[in-house]
Amino acid sequence: MTGNRDSRTAVDKALALLGAFGKEAESGVGVSELARRTDLSKSTAFRVLGMLERNGAVERAGSNYRLGPLLTELTAPVLLPEVEEVRDVLTPFLAHLYERTRQTVHLAMLDGTDVVYLNKLHGLHQVPSPSRIGGRIPAYCTAVGKVLLSHDPELIEQVLGGELPQWTPNTVTDPGQVRNELAHIRRSGIAFDREEIRMGLNCVAAPVLSATGTPVAALSVSGPTQHFDPRSQADALREVCVKASQAYAARHRMLRRSRLPS
Repeated sequence: MTGNRDSRTAVDKALALLGAFGKEAESGVGVSELARRTDLSKSTAFRVLGMLERNGAVERAGSNYRLGPLLTELTAPVLLPEVEEVRDVLTPFLAHLYERTRQTVHLAMLDGTDVVYLNKLHGLHQVPSPSRIGGRIPAYCTAVGKVLLSHDPELIEQVLGGELPQWTPNTVTDPGQVRNELAHIRRSGIAFDREEIRMGLNCVAAPVLSATGTPVAALSVSGPTQHFDPRSQADALREVCVKASQAYAARHRMLRRSRLPS
């Protein structure tokens, strides 16, 4: 704020910052831009954001900030029945994947150009991660997101036509490179995230497919770079995803039969 002294209280400033994220609540906004939107000095915005971060109301997204787990949990939507079905059918396979790897494992689906995490089991070697149950992350910089994106050409063009923020120095943001990587993932059936969403965190993901071969969700294994080579778990991940795909297809065959007239 320029000119007169800013008479707003700390609570006023915090609420102004939280309201300034707008449509970028998930992808993140930089300190300078948030300061501009709220008419605060950059130093004041940085200080208040630090307070909000300590309380879980915001979190770091690379060099930006986004709304944190405190607000996400308060505003989490009720799951649609079809999403609940995916979670219920596939969670036992997530547990099996954890038993085989003893690393942090995720179950996620696409929602627009983001991935939404339906379930997560923490491994023995934990590293700070932006993923959380009910949370959303842009698909292009996560292993689960990339493996799901690779099957949807229209969605790929939508992602590449928008902004690709760099979450870490390793985040791939060149549209041509992203397109080539997604083409390779489609052929191989497996995707990697090598410190692209958080430094110190590696991940590998594979899709769970419907009977028609379209992905309904993805499973992933992640761990800290100093303890975890994602390639070492690729075979176990593929095997579990094949069984999960078979179970999901069998569930739908059973549901179709139950709806047939007697």
